[in-house]
Amino acid sequence: MSSNLGYESEKTLEDNLIKQLCADGYEFVEINDIDDLHMNFRKQVNKHNASRLNGHELSDKEFERLLVKIQGKGVYGSSKTLRSLQDITMDDGSTQYIELFNTKNNEWCKNEFQVTHQVTMIGKYENRYDVTLLINGLPLVQIELKRRGIDFKEAFNQVIRYKKHSLNDLFRYVQIFIISNGIDTKYFANSDKEMDFQYTFYWTDKNNNRIDNLYDFALDFLPKCHISKMISRYMVVDDTQKNLMVMRPYQYYAVEELMKRAYETNNNAYVWHTTGSGKTLTSFKLSQLLSTNREVAQVFFLVDRKDLDSQTIEEFNRFQKDTVDMTDSTDTLIAQMKDSSKKIILTTIQKMSNACKNDKYQDVIDRFEGKKVVFIIDECHRSQFGEMHKMIKKKFPRAQYFGFTGTPRFAENASQDGRTTADIFEKLVHHYLIKNAIADGNVLGFNVDYVRTISSTVDIEDDEEVEAIDTEEVIMDDQRISNIVDYVLKIHNSKTSNRRYNAIFTVRSIPMLIKYYDEFKKRNTDLKIAGIFTFGANEDGELETEHSRDSLERMIKDYNQMFDKNYSTNTFSAYFTDVSKKVKNTELDILLVVNMFLTGFDAKRLNTLYVDKRLKHHDLIQAFSRTNRIETANKPYGNIVCFQTNKKAVDDAVKLFSLTDNADEVLMKPYEYYRDEFRKAVEELLKHTPSPEEAEHGGDEQEEYKFVLLFRELVRLMVKLKTFDEFEFTEDELGMSNQLYEDFVSKYKKIYRDIRPDQQKTSILSDVSFDIELLRNDKINVHYILELIKNAVSEPSREKRRKTLDEIEKMIESATDPELYMKSDLIHGFIDSIASEMDPDADFEYEYNQYMEEQRTNEIREVAAKYQIPEPKINRLIGDYEFGGFVDKNDIKTDLTKDVIKREKEENNFSSSMRAKNSITNTITQFIKDVVIKYM
Repeated sequence: MSSNLGYESEKTLEDNLIKQLCADGYEFVEINDIDDLHMNFRKQVNKHNASRLNGHELSDKEFERLLVKIQGKGVYGSSKTLRSLQDITMDDGSTQYIELFNTKNNEWCKNEFQVTHQVTMIGKYENRYDVTLLINGLPLVQIELKRRGIDFKEAFNQVIRYKKHSLNDLFRYVQIFIISNGIDTKYFANSDKEMDFQYTFYWTDKNNNRIDNLYDFALDFLPKCHISKMISRYMVVDDTQKNLMVMRPYQYYAVEELMKRAYETNNNAYVWHTTGSGKTLTSFKLSQLLSTNREVAQVFFLVDRKDLDSQTIEEFNRFQKDTVDMTDSTDTLIAQMKDSSKKIILTTIQKMSNACKNDKYQDVIDRFEGKKVVFIIDECHRSQFGEMHKMIKKKFPRAQYFGFTGTPRFAENASQDGRTTADIFEKLVHHYLIKNAIADGNVLGFNVDYVRTISSTVDIEDDEEVEAIDTEEVIMDDQRISNIVDYVLKIHNSKTSNRRYNAIFTVRSIPMLIKYYDEFKKRNTDLKIAGIFTFGANEDGELETEHSRDSLERMIKDYNQMFDKNYSTNTFSAYFTDVSKKVKNTELDILLVVNMFLTGFDAKRLNTLYVDKRLKHHDLIQAFSRTNRIETANKPYGNIVCFQTNKKAVDDAVKLFSLTDNADEVLMKPYEYYRDEFRKAVEELLKHTPSPEEAEHGGDEQEEYKFVLLFRELVRLMVKLKTFDEFEFTEDELGMSNQLYEDFVSKYKKIYRDIRPDQQKTSILSDVSFDIELLRNDKINVHYILELIKNAVSEPSREKRRKTLDEIEKMIESATDPELYMKSDLIHGFIDSIASEMDPDADFEYEYNQYMEEQRTNEIREVAAKYQIPEPKINRLIGDYEFGGFVDKNDIKTDLTKDVIKREKEENNFSSSMRAKNSITNTITQFIKDVVIKYM
C-alpha cells in the first residue's frame, strides 16, 4: 500500500505515523522531558514486572537503585544491560530480579509498547526528538523525519548531532534509529563508535524489493511483535568490537527460511548471498538460534581449512567466543563432540572428514545416531565438501545440511565431478545477488581496466587465440614483466587515492610472483611491497622446490627489515597473520599473491586488484570482491586492472552471478561517461554560480544551499574521475580549469566552516551533507591514528605495545591533517596516560570518549577559574557556538570582574582597562572555538 504522506509537512508526517502506530496497538504517551521519561519508565517497569514483584510497586529508593544500576553506560553497555536481569536490593533487604526487556523466543510480543514525540533533552544543547518508540518505558527506537524534497541523509546528520549534544540518560538504550523523508526510509543500529551513513539499510520484502515509503515501512517493520523480534533475535551485541549490530533484511529472511526448514523438515537448503554481504554474521546467527532448540543435538559449522585465516577466526569468535578450534588435531574435534555443553562446534571440512574416516572415533560419532544434527557449510561452492558429503551422510543419517555461498556452482562452473550446489543442497531458500548489494549500497561495483600486454595482432577477446599463445615463455617474458611493473608504478597512486588505500597483485604462479617481486625491488620504489605464498604442496599443483622456499625466506627478511619483525618460513603462520593485519591497516601498499587472500579476506581499505592470470566464473567474482567493501565516499568502487583476463570472461561471470543479461549493473561505466557527467555538472554550477566570489550569494541561504548541492556533485564525480588512467585536469577536457575548481573548493570549505544556524531560526544548511571528507587527501588523519592505537592496545605484550605506540606518536608529529594537528596534544596524552596501560579487552571507544570528556571539562574549568566566569556559563557559550556558530562577546564581558581586568592589564602592560577587557574577551572567544574543533 502506498500513501501521500511524502507530500505532507514534517509535522503531518509525524502525526500520521503516530496515528498508524496507535492503530497497530501502541499506546500514545505524552513525554516532554527527562523527568516525564523517568516517571513513565517507573510505571512501565512496574507493570512489566508485576508478576515478579507480586503486585508490589518499586518504592522511591528501590527505583532510584534501579536507575543507578542501569545508567551511566555507553550504548554497548546499555545494550548488554537491556538483555539481562537486574538484581535490585529491596527496602526489606531481599533481592528481586527486574526484567527490562523480554527477549525469550516467541515471547518478544509480551512487552509494553508506547509511542511519544517531541521529547526535549538537554545536554550540551537542547534538542527535541521527533518520534520515539518505548518498550517497557525505555526508548529503544528513535525516528527522525524530514519533509519531502529534503535529502533524508540530513535526518541521519541530525541523529549524529543529537548524539553529540543530548542523546544521553535512558536514550543510551536506543537500539535502532529510523530516518525518513516520507518516500525514502532507512534503519540502522545505535553505536558508541563513529557512525557512517553507508551503514544504514533499506528494509525490503523477501524478494529484495525495497519498502521505501514510511507508511509501508511502518506496516511491515514497526508492528509491535516485529520490532521487538528484530531487537531480540536479529541484533548482535558484539563483545569483541564493543559494538551493536542490526541485521539487514536479506540476512533476516535467510535465517527465518532456514529456521523454518530446520523445524518443519529434514531437507537440505542453501543461501546465495553475494560476497561482502555478511554471510558470516548470517550463518552464525542461524547456528546460535538452532543451538537453542532442544530438537537439535549438535550444530557443526564447517569451513575449508584454507579459508580459516586469522580474520575468519577473529570474526567467528566475535559472535561466539572460543568457538574456533585452531589446531590441526582431529582429537580436539572429538573432545569437543564429547562435551555436551558445546552445542556449536566450528571445525574444518578436513578434520570432520578425518573423524568420519577413522574407526577409532566411531564410538563418539555413534552418540549422534538417531539425533538431529545440523551442518552449516560456509563457502559451500567448494568442491571439498562435495567430495566428503556421502561420507558424512553415512555417519550422520539424520544430518541436515545448510550451505552459504556467494558464488554457487551451476552447470557452467560445475565442480570437477560435474555436480552443482543444488545437487547437494537441494533448495535455494534465499538469494541476494551482487546487483542487489550494489543497488543497496552494501558493496561497491567494479571499475575494470583491460591492459594489453601481448602482441597487438592477437584478439584478446578470442579465448582460443589467446590460449594458443598463452605459454610460459610469452607470459613470463622479462620485458613483459618489466613493462607491467612500470605501468603499476605509474598508476598506483591514482588508483589508491595517493595510497589512502592499497592493492593486492595476484599472479598465475609462484615463479611469476618471485619474478614480479624482484622486478619491483629493482625499481627502488618507496612503495611497501610484500609477497606471500605456500611453499609446500600448493594450490597450483607445483612441486616444492628449495628455490621457492629460499625466495619466500628472502621476502620475509625484507618484510622484517621494513617493519622491525623477526619472522621466517618456520613461523609462516605468524607471518601470514601479520601480513593480514598490515593489509587491513594499509601499512602495506601492494601484496603479491598467487591464490591466497582471494577468498574470504575482508579489508575495507583494499580498493585495487592487479590481475596477471586468467580468471573466470566464481574465481573471478571471489577475487574481484576483495576490493568492493564499503568504506567511505572516497572509495566509490573497486578498481580492477587485468593483464590477462579479458572483458568476455568478466562479463560472463558478472551475468552468471547476477542472473542478468546486463553486466553494466555491476561494472562501472567508462571514463567518458563520468567526464561528460562532470562537464554537465560544471555547466549547471556556473549557470547558478558564475564565479567562486559569488558562492555565498550575499548571504541568501537558499542560494547557498543550491550552490552546495551543485558543487557537491562535482566533488563526488571528481573522486571517480581521478582513478581513471585517462584523467587529465584541463579546461578543454573537463570544462573547468584546476585552478577554478580549487577556488570553488576554498569557498565550499568556507561555507562548511562558517555557515551555521543563527540565534533565531534553524538553518537549512545545518544538517546538509557536505561530503567534506572527499576533499581530504591525507591518509594520516584522526580516524586512521585512532584505528592504529586501537590495534596497538589489543597487543597483550606491554613492550610491543609501547613500541608501536611510540611509532604512532612519531607519525602524528609528521602528519599534515589540520584536525589531527589540533588534537595532537590530546591524542599524545591519551596514548601516554590511558592507551599504554589499557586492558586489551577494554571498550576502546568508551575509554577514548571518557578521556576526551575529562580533558574538555578540565580545560573549561581552568579557564573558568582563571577569569572567574561560572563553568555553566562557559558551557552554554560553547553550546551556542557549537550549534549557532556565534559567540556573544558582550555576554562574556558582563561577567568580567574589576580584579580580573586589572590583572590582565598589569600582566600585559595594557594602556587602558578597555584594552584588557577586549583582550580577555578575544582569548575566551578563541578558546570556545578551539574547544569545539578539538572535541567535536
